[in-house]
Amino acid sequence: MLLPENFKNKMQNLLKDDYENFLKGYENENYYSLRINTLKANKDDVLSKNLFSFSPVLWCPTGYYYNGSERPGRHSYHHAGVFYIQEASAMAVVECADIKPGHKVLDLCSAPGGKSTQIATKLCGEGILISNEIVPNRAKILSHNIERMGIKNAVVTNESPNKLEKVFPVFFDRIIVDAPCSGEGMFRKEPQVANEWSSSQVEVCANRQGLILESADKMLAENGIMVYSTCTFSPEENEMAIEKFISNHPEYVLIKPEVHHFFTAGIPDWSESKNPDLNKTMHLFPHKIKGEGHFIAVLKKTSGENTRVKELKTFNDKKTLQPLYDFEKKFLNDIHFDNIVMFGENVYSAPTGTPDLKGIKVLRCGLHLGEIKKNRFEPSHSLAMALNKNDVKQFISFENSSDEMLKYLKGETLNDNSNFKGWALICTDDYSVGWTKASDGVLKNHYPKGLRIAMA
Repeated sequence: MLLPENFKNKMQNLLKDDYENFLKGYENENYYSLRINTLKANKDDVLSKNLFSFSPVLWCPTGYYYNGSERPGRHSYHHAGVFYIQEASAMAVVECADIKPGHKVLDLCSAPGGKSTQIATKLCGEGILISNEIVPNRAKILSHNIERMGIKNAVVTNESPNKLEKVFPVFFDRIIVDAPCSGEGMFRKEPQVANEWSSSQVEVCANRQGLILESADKMLAENGIMVYSTCTFSPEENEMAIEKFISNHPEYVLIKPEVHHFFTAGIPDWSESKNPDLNKTMHLFPHKIKGEGHFIAVLKKTSGENTRVKELKTFNDKKTLQPLYDFEKKFLNDIHFDNIVMFGENVYSAPTGTPDLKGIKVLRCGLHLGEIKKNRFEPSHSLAMALNKNDVKQFISFENSSDEMLKYLKGETLNDNSNFKGWALICTDDYSVGWTKASDGVLKNHYPKGLRIAMA
């Protein structure tokens, strides 16, 4: 592939004897990978089906490579959120964060949602995930992926970091900063990125990254962990960015995560101070691993302030919510949703402990349950994706490659032999994929029109 001459000269000066190996790496094949969503599926159950030619991603226990000729994005399991197609190197970032159930986590630059959906599997439905994206169109894609993966405890925001810091002062236990960057690590996979590269762009990105880190610091609690990552090789955006941040914030220390041994240690000589602790950071070089280029630094905040935030006000009008309660009783098995928030006719169940979100743009305030219209509750697609067949009183399961499953995903009406009445969950094998409404031997299709696959 054609690489910018200035980029090649820079990398030759940086890598020296390893430069030729680095250059040959661009001749390697692209790698294709996905991550199994353990919120919806048992990993061993998925593997036992032998759907694709899986081989493990070494640094992610739920990550797998597949053959490029295979098309998992067209499989019904993709529609069901059983897996997320994600570049293998990108999976390493969340693995460095030591996220536990109950943590409060911010994914600050999170579209299209790979890292947010991975974070959610670590939280296991407990705690709070704030997934933020500043670009509106990308934030909508992020919100859709949160929905598809059946995540219940995520709030999706569309804001600048400096606005978020006013709402979430020293609030989070973990923050992921997958910073916008010059994209050098993606040249092999996305050659058009190379055409847009310039030295001045690197400088612009480095300045922006510094501002984002400053906002992230204001939102991280004492003893919290921040993971900073880029998909570039430039020292200005990597070692030098971290060097500058920790010199201004001596309360932060670099720590070496368990996955460090899979990758290349950060290079202190690529910084001005040559701080030896920078070897605790990591480079993911494409000529050394099965993945694209990344840089990762893990920072722990050893001291900080304590601040209490005002919690989100919930909606408790029982008369208004009665249609929801009736739906829960009639169609769900011992499930009751708390922390109800309403936006017009839309009903959400917010994560416990969510702060007051006044003043920022919110696309998704937790799990979207549905709408209350004229004293009638209509469940959302999000709710279907967050439930499983044991959660509902009526479900219909189609084999993943069956004609019935294909017809459902196309939006067609189906015949019903179940004698069900009202709302039922449609599953592909054991995994929920959407709602149907049964009546008089017919299954009315409620798979969202925007998600339906094209008619053959």
